[in-house]
Amino acid sequence: MTTEDFAKSMGYYKHVSLFWTDLLALMSSRQQSILSTGPFRKLGVNAKQVGSEMIEINQELVEFNARLSEYYKQLADTWNEAQKQFNKKVPEIPTDTEHLDSTKRIWIDIFENYFTRLFDSPEFAENFGKVVSSELELAKRWNNIMSLVLEAGNMPTKKEVDELYKELHMLRKRVAKLEKIANVGGNGNGKRT
Repeated sequence: MTTEDFAKSMGYYKHVSLFWTDLLALMSSRQQSILSTGPFRKLGVNAKQVGSEMIEINQELVEFNARLSEYYKQLADTWNEAQKQFNKKVPEIPTDTEHLDSTKRIWIDIFENYFTRLFDSPEFAENFGKVVSSELELAKRWNNIMSLVLEAGNMPTKKEVDELYKELHMLRKRVAKLEKIANVGGNGNGKRT
C-alpha cells in the first residue's frame, strides 16, 4: 500500500467515523437529555466530542507509530553498519588479554563515529522532531478527552488544578513576604517593640 493510498483510506475512515458519530449523536440526543441526570447527562452531551477526539487519536496514533518505526529503523541500521565495520577490523587484532583494551577502544570509536553521524544528520533530526510532535499531539487529544470526562463528573480538570496550584504558590509567596516584613519590623522574635 502506497503512502497516498494509506492517506486516502485514513481520510475515508475519518469521514465514515465522523458520519456515524454525527448520526448517533443526532438520533440519541433527545433520549439522552430526557433520561440522563447528573454527570451522565453531561457525558451524553459530550459523547459526540469524545467520539471525534477518539477518531483523531486513531489518526495521530498511526502517525506516531510510523514515525517511531522510522526512528528505530534509523538506530538499527546505524548499529548494523557499525557492527559490520567493527567485524571487519576485529580479525586484524590478536584476541589475547593484552589486546582486549584496544579491541574495546576500537568498538567504542566505531560506534561513537557512526552514531554521532546519525544524530547530526538532518534526516534523524527531522524524524525525531516528528516523533516528539506526534507524541505531544497524542497527549493533547488524551488530555481533551480526560477534561471532557472529568467535567462531566463535576471533577476538576487538569487546567483547573494547575490554576489552583499557581494561586497556592502565589499565596505562599505573599505569606512568606508578609512574615518577613513582620519579623524585620520587630526585634527578631516576631514581636514589635
